[in-house]
Amino acid sequence: MNFLENIFDRLQQEPERIVLQEVRDGQLVGATAGDLLALVRRARAFVRSAGLKKRDRCALLAPNSVRWAALDLALMAEGVLVVPLYSRQAPKELAAMVRDSRAALVCCGDTALNDALALELIEAPRMALFEEIFAAAGADIGDLPAPLEISNAVTIIYTSGTSGEAKGVVLTVGNINHMLGCTAQRLDTLMGQPRAEPERVFHYLPFNFAGSWISLLSGLSRNAVITLSTDLTKLADEMRVAAPEYFLNVPALLERVKKGIEEQVEKRAGVARALYARGMAAWLRKREGKADALDRLWLALANHFVFPAIRRKLSPNLRALICGSAPLAVETQLFFFMLGVPVLQVYGLTETTAICTMDVPGRVEPGGVGSAIEGTEMKLGENDEILVRGPHIFPGYWNRPQETAKVLRDGWFHTGDQGEINAAGNWRIIGRIKNLLILNSGHNIAPEPLEDKLVRLIPGAHQVVLVGDQRSYLAALVTGDVKPEAVEAAVARFNDGLPHYKRVHSFHICPEAFTIENGLLTANGKLKRDAIAVCYRAEIEAMYEKKTG
Repeated sequence: MNFLENIFDRLQQEPERIVLQEVRDGQLVGATAGDLLALVRRARAFVRSAGLKKRDRCALLAPNSVRWAALDLALMAEGVLVVPLYSRQAPKELAAMVRDSRAALVCCGDTALNDALALELIEAPRMALFEEIFAAAGADIGDLPAPLEISNAVTIIYTSGTSGEAKGVVLTVGNINHMLGCTAQRLDTLMGQPRAEPERVFHYLPFNFAGSWISLLSGLSRNAVITLSTDLTKLADEMRVAAPEYFLNVPALLERVKKGIEEQVEKRAGVARALYARGMAAWLRKREGKADALDRLWLALANHFVFPAIRRKLSPNLRALICGSAPLAVETQLFFFMLGVPVLQVYGLTETTAICTMDVPGRVEPGGVGSAIEGTEMKLGENDEILVRGPHIFPGYWNRPQETAKVLRDGWFHTGDQGEINAAGNWRIIGRIKNLLILNSGHNIAPEPLEDKLVRLIPGAHQVVLVGDQRSYLAALVTGDVKPEAVEAAVARFNDGLPHYKRVHSFHICPEAFTIENGLLTANGKLKRDAIAVCYRAEIEAMYEKKTG
């Protein structure tokens, strides 16, 4: 039984069980397994009426919703390749992906999305709104998916395109089968099995990202109820309504949550604020093995009066936070551990069906990303590049054999990431090889760890981007409403103790943050370094004409 047959079988066996729900105006609006199957039947009826055949491509452009999940299942059940797209991405970029995939149908969540995309498509394929799709009569459509072989493709997920046009990653039935088996194993360890009550999962990351989609399929494959966010501006409120036991995150959100908690604590009465500060200091000393009797007292008080109250505000049921897509600051991971909420890190790429490594609950090393998942081989190649092979590795990029040949060599997928592994088998990610800055002195510098350190030293800074490839020293672009003297002080602290080639000698403040909308971030929030270098060419040149510090 493949992953899709398993999901349909579970839905048929428990038609009255709530499997998905949306937060609407502070209330939960649920969909049972039977409700979801009814939506799937309607969508399948529409797909057939539209004349789509096996291996045709269908672009799916909408925010997360129960209907998104239903349409995704319907398309796969008909043997159609799903091309999920990001509803916040620029219409021009979306149009390029629709053309590249040669989609026969585009399904849009609303009229604005539909119209914006249509303007960019000279020869548009058929386009349909969700209202039309789910108005179809699906009573005569069965609940069995079309037979699929292990090697059959089910989706084309476009990569971020940090330095060029996005590429379509083809994923197969076999890729998904293997990955869902791996996620089930780690989730069973986290949650403890068997259990009668459904797992409570919150979900806010867009389904067009591979990790988010795997999380959705994992929830549908097990005894879980998934609560979908419908308004990212109300995420904290939605999280409290959902009261999840675990959910997938990106580092940016956890950083915001940490900052928000610290700001709230600062506003509290003196006793509560002091207890929090002393409890945190005691926790850190205990972790270093330096706690004394007074530390143990303060920590006991904080663990009784302060930390549990903060944890309950996040969710009274929270067992763990799962985090991926980019490195998480060690300080942030330790912060949540102090509150009693372990942060489990995941590492992977779209080409690896989202995951290569996962933290094992109870055996987390802060700053690392865990051990390789079952069936995965990983090793270090030239320049400490991480090489991976296993049943979760994609067969290739859509219609790009040359690009595929560059990364799939001698049976190994070349990730482009630098890493290291310790004696316990736990991995740590250093940065992207293509992002390495090579000074004219010959020193190779991975910018990501340094950028992460510097941005946390500058009050109000949104991002820091280091430049200096083929230059004599490093310089920094700093975004946000920050004062030059604050940046200068932060740079001085940053440079203290670093070798000369890792020090920042000049900076430029960019008031406007790098965003998806201004074309300087990818759809999943990664820096488009090449685009930033072009946009700020004059400012970068100016930093090398006159340096500070």
